[in-house]
Amino acid sequence: MARGKLIVFEGLDRAGKTTQCQMLVEALQKDGQKVLFMRFPDRTTPIGQMINSYLSGESEQDDHVIHLLFSANRWEAVPKIRAAIQAGTTVVLDRYYYSGIVYSAAKQNPSLPLSWCRAPDVGLPRPDVVLFLHISPEAAAQRGGYGTERYEKKAMQDRVRELFEQVRAQSEGEDFVVVDAGGSVEDVGREIWGKTGEVVKRVDGEGGELRTVGEW
Repeated sequence: MARGKLIVFEGLDRAGKTTQCQMLVEALQKDGQKVLFMRFPDRTTPIGQMINSYLSGESEQDDHVIHLLFSANRWEAVPKIRAAIQAGTTVVLDRYYYSGIVYSAAKQNPSLPLSWCRAPDVGLPRPDVVLFLHISPEAAAQRGGYGTERYEKKAMQDRVRELFEQVRAQSEGEDFVVVDAGGSVEDVGREIWGKTGEVVKRVDGEGGELRTVGEW
């Protein structure tokens, strides 16, 4: 039995990640595939509830502490992800450690460089593909203002955009497939479906095990 695939959606706020995640999950299910959908942070766990309290402004945390909580939130999902993939279920993630490291580094805390932020996530399951939904600042603005949570501010989003480019310049870059998210929902969905099909064929052809995130 072929293993499941690990597919990650990344991108800035207002790029349409959640909508496209849902569309891909439905398309895969209609195609007869087993699918597990997860969103990070997972706010249903005790750690996730602490993160939710911080993001909503109800509590304060040191920058290092909240970053490590985000990482722990991903690590606690690893057994579920690995078990699903081993059982032939494709796992679709709405955000992953890429967002985790760039959003922390975007705080401009000198003791939170990208390398430090990434270190706790070394060893996590490495995606078979990262579908990066790219959208211009102008197009994002047309989709409505940013929300009320801590990270949903324009200045923060601008820094996040720059840091994503730095991440893509590293070894992770080979896993990224950039998708123009400025088109219609349907057009973007069709492009994602095509890219996903290519990934499935490649992974099945290689027949390898799920990889892990390595050091830079």
